[in-house]
Amino acid sequence: MSIPKVAMVLAAGFGIRMRPITETRPKPLVKVAGRSLLAHTIDRLKDVGVEKIIVNTHHLGEMIVEHLKDYQGIDIVFSPEDPILETGGGITKALDLLGDEPFFACNADTLWLNGSQDALQRLARHWHDDDMDALLLLHSTVDAYGYDGRGDFCADANGTLMRRPESEVAPYLFTGVQILHPRLFKDAPEGAFSLNVLYDKALEEDRLYGVVHDGEWFHIGTPDGLDEAETYMKLRYAGIKHR
Repeated sequence: MSIPKVAMVLAAGFGIRMRPITETRPKPLVKVAGRSLLAHTIDRLKDVGVEKIIVNTHHLGEMIVEHLKDYQGIDIVFSPEDPILETGGGITKALDLLGDEPFFACNADTLWLNGSQDALQRLARHWHDDDMDALLLLHSTVDAYGYDGRGDFCADANGTLMRRPESEVAPYLFTGVQILHPRLFKDAPEGAFSLNVLYDKALEEDRLYGVVHDGEWFHIGTPDGLDEAETYMKLRYAGIKHR
């Protein structure tokens, strides 16, 4: 598969756990290493050749529009939501803008660093259109910065995913970066709903797959997670090994 030329960036959330920061600034505009999380994500997409990005907005959405108004070298289209539609509903609303081919979808409040290979290029190389409706970028649950959850998925040798067994710790978490095919959204619910609804459908049909990220990934869900990411980046640029 060639690199998708279209992407969706999910930037509509309230960032409740990041309060009080997000009371006056949308979470995607929180800065790490001098650039907003949203700009980091768009930079990664632009670097691999994405030509068009749809950005959904809701909470303090006018600040996101203003932030991106002068962004050069890529076509940015906004998909405002009122009311907020969650991850699944937001993408469903924007399907006409996304086209008929597989596309990247990224959470705007995540931060990842490439490993030995570019993560988005690795996703594209692992995509098999005949077998997949969704391909998720995963990360080791125990090695993620700022993350204290139980993980999301188990995976077999072929990358086929299974949900985390109840009361257990799964080896992999979902990073918020993925490739999706528009057919995943056939017969999707109306209104607000989580992408997890469609992941479960793909799981039942053995069409949900994952690729394990070989670089760093940061869970920036709270002010403490933000501080940890900022500290890592400062040490990285100073040439100091963090751990």
